[in-house]
Amino acid sequence: MYGLGKKRSKLGAFLDREGITQEWLVKKSGLSRDAVSRLCDGNKDHEKLQVRSKSKVISALRKNGYDVISDDFWS
Repeated sequence: MYGLGKKRSKLGAFLDREGITQEWLVKKSGLSRDAVSRLCDGNKDHEKLQVRSKSKVISALRKNGYDVISDDFWS
């Protein structure tokens, strides 16, 4: 499923390394599939997403035992 030749963001690469699916992140964060997909792709569209959406991602990952901060994915 991974490695389909698509460019990935830092978040997308992290999910791939950890074996986390985007669908899992959708369920845990409460974000839409579209928002999670845009955050994971390699385009700069994620910069247009609200800080609140990015905070939901970080919160969901932390609640599930991942030691991450926003700067790990977006700087």
